[in-house]
Amino acid sequence: MAAELSLKLTNRVPKKPIKKLAPSVELPRDATVEDAKKIVARASGFSDFNRIGLFNPADGKILKDRKALIRNEEGVIKAGELVVKDLGPQVAWRTVFVIEYFGPILFHAFIPLIRPYLYSIFPGQFKYISESATPITKVQWLLFALFHIHFLKREYETLFVHKFSANTMPARNIVRNSAFYWIMAGLLCALDIYAPGNLSARDELVPLDYFGLVLFTFGEVCNWIVHQHLASLRKPGGTEKGIPNCIGSNLVTSPNYMFEVTAWVGVILISRSWAVVVFICTGIIYMRDWSRGKEKALRKEFGDRYKNKRYTMLPGLI
Repeated sequence: MAAELSLKLTNRVPKKPIKKLAPSVELPRDATVEDAKKIVARASGFSDFNRIGLFNPADGKILKDRKALIRNEEGVIKAGELVVKDLGPQVAWRTVFVIEYFGPILFHAFIPLIRPYLYSIFPGQFKYISESATPITKVQWLLFALFHIHFLKREYETLFVHKFSANTMPARNIVRNSAFYWIMAGLLCALDIYAPGNLSARDELVPLDYFGLVLFTFGEVCNWIVHQHLASLRKPGGTEKGIPNCIGSNLVTSPNYMFEVTAWVGVILISRSWAVVVFICTGIIYMRDWSRGKEKALRKEFGDRYKNKRYTMLPGLI
């Protein structure tokens, strides 16, 4: 196909320019953002086109939608220019999530294994240090199961359910992104939950524990249903959005977050753990911002076709 778009290429970061950046590029008229990234990468000597970031010269914003047509980007066409930046080494989003969720699985398997030795190396720090060699209680084993059910479900969804709009993220961010799950859901929660003599060191379940188990089960099942529905809104390899129409979507923008919180409230009721409270409260801060961003995006894309939501993730609160 004959090239119909001729665009000038400009380095976004003059102090750290792409040294071999071609002065211009010729694109087919039906070229998408991803097509343009591939062509620019080849012309500039990059083996991984995902390292190439393309920006609109009019407002400086990155062109996020990899399936969007370049010819529909008014700022780019008007200026006849694409601003380019090397985003650095990349890692696939699917890989990122697999690594993130592996941390809690690892810690909640390892801490119980070394429990007889772990707490005895901190003399005086734990009230019940003499009990460190006692068996893990039934409630602690239940929490062990609940954590693994949740994060193994997450791993399965990452590998076989979720469809990502972006291919990759900068590899340098993987430590930052993983720290939340590895440290808070993994290390801190495991250290507190499996500690001898703490509030979860019980062998009998009381009505509050059974209620927590019901909340966890309900939240996980509904969260699974929502994730399946959200995946169905996007074609394989696509980036298009759809209007959610599933359980909970009449109440909030992001029912998957609502049911996730529901499940973790159940874990809190069973564990009585300050670490689980800190973990989910921190998570709510992140989910609040993501859900608000999704509400804004749905309103912008679908206009009157989308019924605006007053609450984005927790009815009456957020």
